[in-house]
Amino acid sequence: MTTGSLLDAFLDALLPLRPRAVWAHGSLAGGDYQEGRSDLDLIAVLPGPLRPGTVRRLVVLHRGLRGEPLAAKLHCSYLAPDTLDDPDRPHLTWAHGHVMRRPVTPVTRRELHDFGKVLHGAPPGGLLPAVPQGQLSGFVVRDQRTFWRPAVDKARLWRQDVWVDLGLLTFARATVTLREGRLISKREALTELSALGAPAGVVEDIARRRYDAPVPATTDWLARRAELTRAYLGPAIDALVTTYG
Repeated sequence: MTTGSLLDAFLDALLPLRPRAVWAHGSLAGGDYQEGRSDLDLIAVLPGPLRPGTVRRLVVLHRGLRGEPLAAKLHCSYLAPDTLDDPDRPHLTWAHGHVMRRPVTPVTRRELHDFGKVLHGAPPGGLLPAVPQGQLSGFVVRDQRTFWRPAVDKARLWRQDVWVDLGLLTFARATVTLREGRLISKREALTELSALGAPAGVVEDIARRRYDAPVPATTDWLARRAELTRAYLGPAIDALVTTYG
């Protein structure tokens, strides 16, 4: 199943719940989507409160897609019209194979306004409040200070691809957002990392795994990569937060 056919199947299953809108953000909307590697990040606005019966139907919907090759990467947060305004409010979300609750952050909201992809219904500008620059910048600084900086001190995390990739790419994207007031793609963030002095071997490793044929990593490289990433990222986040916090 291709990305397009998976999205069609998802929308067909969701339409009986009469969504007012379904949008894509992240890589799919930003033009940097890599099938089989990138997540499918979606937002659905349903017509009313998410009552227990609706939640059960959504769980059944997502479980029904589990057999499809790309379905594990399809994540969707569900909002109602009266819950759109608060960027700190957690929303029902299907991600990583189960239900959770998490906010639709100012970064996601700005992505939707700037380049969100409409899959069904109304465009983001017709439903979502605008994101003031101060709100966006404040969130980015807090995210770097309260989530990413403490994570750098947890050495065990940084032997995993996902932490290296997201940690460095999120830092580069945060830097550009704070410096220039705009959002960039992960591909652009790789170029920015080089300009910011990130370890060249680690940047090349991320690019190869994301865009080329990945090479199996040795235990020695995973350990060395973790050391290089943490040694760079800790001071870099500290400097960013000092400058813009």
